Amino acid sequence: MKETFSNYREGYAALDLDAGFFRPDSILARDFSVLVAATQFKVHKGSQKCRWLDLMAGCGIRALRWGLEAAVTPIELKSSLKGFEIWVNDADFVRSSLIERNMKSLLEKEITLVLKSDLAEVLLAKAFIDKCFFDFVDLDCFGSPNHLIQPVIKALAFDGILMLSSTDARSPTGHDRLAAIRSLSASARTHPAAWEIAIRMQIASVARQAWLLGRGIEPLASFSDGGRAFRICVRLKKGLSEQEETQMGFVARCEKCGAQSAQPLVKLRDWENCNCQNGKKSLAINGPLWLGPLQSENFLVKTTKLQKELSIPILESSKKFIDRLKLDNGLPLFSWSSNELARRVPLDSPPPLEFWIKSLKAEGYNASRSAVVPGHFRTDAAVGELLRICKGKFIKGFN
Repeated sequence: MKETFSNYREGYAALDLDAGFFRPDSILARDFSVLVAATQFKVHKGSQKCRWLDLMAGCGIRALRWGLEAAVTPIELKSSLKGFEIWVNDADFVRSSLIERNMKSLLEKEITLVLKSDLAEVLLAKAFIDKCFFDFVDLDCFGSPNHLIQPVIKALAFDGILMLSSTDARSPTGHDRLAAIRSLSASARTHPAAWEIAIRMQIASVARQAWLLGRGIEPLASFSDGGRAFRICVRLKKGLSEQEETQMGFVARCEKCGAQSAQPLVKLRDWENCNCQNGKKSLAINGPLWLGPLQSENFLVKTTKLQKELSIPILESSKKFIDRLKLDNGLPLFSWSSNELARRVPLDSPPPLEFWIKSLKAEGYNASRSAVVPGHFRTDAAVGELLRICKGKFIKGFN
């Protein structure tokens, strides 16, 4: 029997914990999961059934917060909850009594709860066989979740949403290349924007499995918890969007001059010359990975609007982070480190990001702050232009 600790509070949830794994500082991901659930609940309410699954629930905190904070129904529409289900699953049977105890407050709301202690693969297979499809699945596991991606997609309803978390930080950031080949079927090399590369590889893994089933994807949000975990939120569509396959490809970076380039798989050819003299380039190639947008501004605007309408209790730091995501959809594709560019000039200290963005826009380039990698900015300017601007604008100070 695991030791139980009482009186942990988060949002509207008050629950017990045990000695099993629980990370309080992953609250950003749980805050965002609640906002996703609330946004979807508003779309489904009163029109059709809605079914959510916390696949690896731990103590059950996500599901509890979904029911208390996201499934908000006026009294006159309370009957709409009759078609609403929250499934809570954790394969550790020892935690089942803890989860059941923590879910008691949801029973008072007349929410249909389905409590399970199955292996994830077993639950998903049964759901698929029984044609029990989920509108929202949160999969937060240890290590890589890729072996579960296709079973999850099969159990997702059309236009269902998958929130996927990976704590495999070494493989997709180029620190365990063999493991990346095994889990991602991809070449992973070290890169200044390694967090973003890891996220794009994870989205690509979802896209490949979705495409095998004739489904399309739409990334709604992508972020990292300090490089410790990589989290993506993806809508699974009934079919592929036009030219969706062109979003799969490779990103190359010259380790000598720092130049970056990309190619979609459908137009794969020789790599063009970089900024090196005499063609002495040394390319580190990452991929296949997702070349398209990382966020949906429209979706994120809806979540923040709903948060204000319903007073959903998320942290101020979570609100500010989501506001930053809204300003960075992941394009232009290339992310640049101000520190690296300053070293190449060289400068004694890197220019602030706002000076970079202002100077690039003045030159007619797209430029914005990256919300995915701290200290990075996005632009469609090539490395040669970046170094020229850096020398011309910043060599005598920031102006």
